[in-house]
Amino acid sequence: MIRIATLTLLPALLFAAPGFAQDKTPHTNYVLRCAGCHGMSGAGAPSAGIFDFNGMVGAFAGIDEGRTYLMHVPGVAGSGLSDAEIAAVMNYVMETWAGDSLPEPYEPFTQAEVTARRAIPIPDVVENRREVVALLEALGIETADYPWP
Repeated sequence: MIRIATLTLLPALLFAAPGFAQDKTPHTNYVLRCAGCHGMSGAGAPSAGIFDFNGMVGAFAGIDEGRTYLMHVPGVAGSGLSDAEIAAVMNYVMETWAGDSLPEPYEPFTQAEVTARRAIPIPDVVENRREVVALLEALGIETADYPWP
């Protein structure tokens, strides 16, 4: 009897699982996919190459190259989240930790933008970050410390 009930319920559970995964809030997805490296406070681990979001992450959202870079950082690229979920998490990060670094006006990330930017090839994300930081510095915009030269 238990076996019959299990076999009857299994297909329903399998079809329900994808819908459940899509119902996670941006905060929940941040906790599950990002907090392991960036922490619950967004402080990261600068000595390990994981920069502090606090008051700095918004600088990247203010220029085209920075927005593309954000879509290619390892935690985003390998997150397993859909493009819509990535956009929502990015907006959550910006709203939570960007502070004064958030550009005015702020253009929220969209699913279409994430899809387009993820399709741009970035063969070396560390080198790409260096280039983006150089652009930001040329504009007089400060970014978080990064240990890799």
